Amino acid sequence: MNLRQPNANEATGTVNRSRNVAPVSGICTRCMDGCKGSCDIWLSSFRGREVLYPGPFGEITAGADKNYPVDYSHLNIQGYAIGAKGFPENTEAGPDSAVFTSVNTETEYGWDKKVKMRLPIFTGALGSTDIARNNWEHFAAGAAISGITIVCGENVCGVDPDLKLDSTGKVRESPEMDRRIGVYKKYHEGFGEMLVQMNVEDTRLGTAEYIASRHNFESIELKWGQGAKSIGGETKVKSLERAIELRTRGYIVMPDPTVPEVQAAFRAGAIREFERHSRLGFITREGFFEEIDRLRDIGFKRITLKTGAYSMVELAMALRFSAEARIDLLTIDGASGGTGMSPWPMMNEWGIPTFYLQSLACEFAGKLVKKGYRVPDLAMAGGFSDEPGVFKALAMGSPYFRAVAMGRGLMIPGMVGKNIGKWIRDGELPKSVSRFGTTVPEIFVCYEELKEKYGEHINDLPLGAMGIYTYTSKFRTGLQQLMAGSRNFRISSITRNDLMALTEEAARVSGIQYVMTARYDEAISQLLD
Repeated sequence: MNLRQPNANEATGTVNRSRNVAPVSGICTRCMDGCKGSCDIWLSSFRGREVLYPGPFGEITAGADKNYPVDYSHLNIQGYAIGAKGFPENTEAGPDSAVFTSVNTETEYGWDKKVKMRLPIFTGALGSTDIARNNWEHFAAGAAISGITIVCGENVCGVDPDLKLDSTGKVRESPEMDRRIGVYKKYHEGFGEMLVQMNVEDTRLGTAEYIASRHNFESIELKWGQGAKSIGGETKVKSLERAIELRTRGYIVMPDPTVPEVQAAFRAGAIREFERHSRLGFITREGFFEEIDRLRDIGFKRITLKTGAYSMVELAMALRFSAEARIDLLTIDGASGGTGMSPWPMMNEWGIPTFYLQSLACEFAGKLVKKGYRVPDLAMAGGFSDEPGVFKALAMGSPYFRAVAMGRGLMIPGMVGKNIGKWIRDGELPKSVSRFGTTVPEIFVCYEELKEKYGEHINDLPLGAMGIYTYTSKFRTGLQQLMAGSRNFRISSITRNDLMALTEEAARVSGIQYVMTARYDEAISQLLD
């Protein structure tokens, strides 16, 4: 059984002509000379490297669709008719107190100085892609008023069109980074924080020094990789001049815009865009601790780390290094997740899938604790979009995992809210929206709640932020219901015993008890004693 269909996918704009395809290659069983398209091989024959990437760039986000043998759907949440965990002291649990609206969904992370969030979710990295830049006002404001952390991804300074460098080649002024920080600070209410990521180019450009000195930032995130890829961030560039500019800033740009024949091909229309790539990082123990010391000397009080779906060796390195360096949060991103731009073959075919990676992380964390180490707070990422998935990740990862990073699941509400505003202004509301009303107060179910909070300033709130707030409100209620059903009234009371594996393979991989044996002895005791 092939776990995905190669050679054709909507993400890359490719399809098979035939209704029957060879399962391994994805090639039509009857491949015709004279076919007018358009499978992956056919389109690649004249557009080449362009077909590696989902598109159109800047307008879409993409998520891999490989169907892994085991995932979180192979777990179910245990439900109980007795007991209640996680109530505040001196609160007696009973039918009047143990209602789902009493569930506390707040979480926190950090080694010494904790960051509190109203929900155990936060955004994935929103970096230098057009999707992140064009929607930042909506994403940042939405995360801030929802009380969750937002991660500002890599390369934001490096690709800023108005970037100014000093005489040493370091960032002197980055209006785009200033804008992003300003929007978040404007709406921040004390829950969550904004994390700016650092990769190789960010380090060389002095991004850390810039945000520390100019914006008095106390938190920063180092990045080893992500679940959708490990080769560094990519964006597409439409102009020759811009491509040359980014190359002079130290980025890898393909094809090389300084080569005369490439320039000629661009002017002729054969080459229509360039790719800007970041460099591979090379992690060493000595280099990692030197960088941690450097960042703390700059003034950062909290340092987090994001790592991707590498082998279990790199996972072990991340856990051990983070424990010794007293990292405030380690986010582990499993294959394949979603992204603004990653090579489609890589998104589907590389790295350890999320379920397997978290299972390994739990095992490794337990081994570190047995050796006397304190494990840093952990977060899981890689394909999450709803409250059942988050509950399962928190339960399977107990007691080490504090939150889940969500990419597209938190971006979509921001884009929906933004687009509703545009449709209202243009008089083009689709029926899927207008059936609820034609004005903002009618359409957004949380409008009056936010109006009560912000008063006349409600009209200044980006509608994408209202979309994210409305989504997180639904998420909170759904999570409260799941937690109450499992008799957990705070995040920290959730344990691995609140799950059962529906297949023996899922039980073997995760260590969660199989459904036919979970709590079996307790059941027999109730039955026969």
